[in-house]
Amino acid sequence: MGMTMTQKILAAHAGLENVTVGQLIEAKLDLVLGNDITAPVAINEFNGAKSTKVFDKSKIALVMDHFTPNKDIKAAEQCKAVRTFADKFDIDNYFDVGEMGIEHCLLPEKGLVVPGDLVIGADSHTCTYGALGAFSTGIGSTDMAAGMATGKAWFKVPSAIKFVLKGKPAKWISGKDVILHIIGLIGVDGALYKSMEFVGDGLNFLSMDDRLCMANMAIEAGAKNGIFPVDEKTIAFVKDKTDKPFQIFEADSDAVYEAEYIIELDKLLPTVSFPHLPDNTRTIDKVGEVVIDQVVIGSCTNGRMEDLRISAELFKGNKVKKGVRCIVIPGTNKIYLQAMKEGLLEIFINAGAVVSTPTCGPCLGGHMGILAKGERAVATTNRNFVGRMGHPESEVYLASPAVAAATAIKGIIASPEDIK
Repeated sequence: MGMTMTQKILAAHAGLENVTVGQLIEAKLDLVLGNDITAPVAINEFNGAKSTKVFDKSKIALVMDHFTPNKDIKAAEQCKAVRTFADKFDIDNYFDVGEMGIEHCLLPEKGLVVPGDLVIGADSHTCTYGALGAFSTGIGSTDMAAGMATGKAWFKVPSAIKFVLKGKPAKWISGKDVILHIIGLIGVDGALYKSMEFVGDGLNFLSMDDRLCMANMAIEAGAKNGIFPVDEKTIAFVKDKTDKPFQIFEADSDAVYEAEYIIELDKLLPTVSFPHLPDNTRTIDKVGEVVIDQVVIGSCTNGRMEDLRISAELFKGNKVKKGVRCIVIPGTNKIYLQAMKEGLLEIFINAGAVVSTPTCGPCLGGHMGILAKGERAVATTNRNFVGRMGHPESEVYLASPAVAAATAIKGIIASPEDIK
């Protein structure tokens, strides 16, 4: 019986010729990731186990992105704990204020993940790196501690669902619309502990930024991971960032999938996820008149250059609606600087938006845009659970950067087609 792309990567890292669905394996890790929320817990576990060394100081990444620059004393203490650990073990990839970015934007940019890698991270959106043809998944802080000490982790081999993407999407349709459509189709538990594998000729029309966004939100369908085949776009992206060697894995022609969905990209409309679950989706023509108090454009899902360019295209010559707060958050300092060079930051500020240093910030209700009782936000983030961005009686609507920008201009959830 053939193996899927994910199963092949797991088998290779476990030193096995074959693996089967449900099999428990111990596999070698190429990268272990933590941030300023999850890493302190992992460090406590690491110390509690009396570990005296890390398995490889070049294969651990610690990114201070959630509450930085530190928003309060607790945040400062957490970052100090991670900083001390990084200094003690001479961790190569420690990123703090001035050089950090949102972790899942930063690691691909730094070339720290390449095709065929096996990556674990104490953050559920670690599945982002499937866009690069790697197996990457979120784990708990205890598993992170064990990974840092041993360079290994246990996995149960997942089954897979195939998503065949066909056709060319319309101008304003991005990877965010595609993944929201899929989550709306299968539900937040539709891929529970399964691998979401994306294939088809439609991939020719999806950029790397689109793919990173889609893989990022695989967890919103309950998936163990999301993964894309390695093509010319992937290879060009990776080779631009690093000269690290990599291995390309391809699914066998007789690989077994639990289900197969055909997604016709040319028929998709801008899609919005209503509160309070990502699968509560509606196409833009069925949204109705929803008045919005705040718009957030950024996050590990949509804080990349294409996201900022699309937003700026709509903001140019327009203004944020009076009474709406619009916050733009570039994913990394490199993206911030590029946006500055292209004049995008000037467009945002002239439109009446504010631009933040890279941070997760409001996505998890951390800082830089907390919602009050009864307020509504449209965000390009990945989750809209109760209280996700602030008060438990606030509401978060998930959308693409194009819809978010149009909404900021109109003051109600709007289609980019409505903006002149």
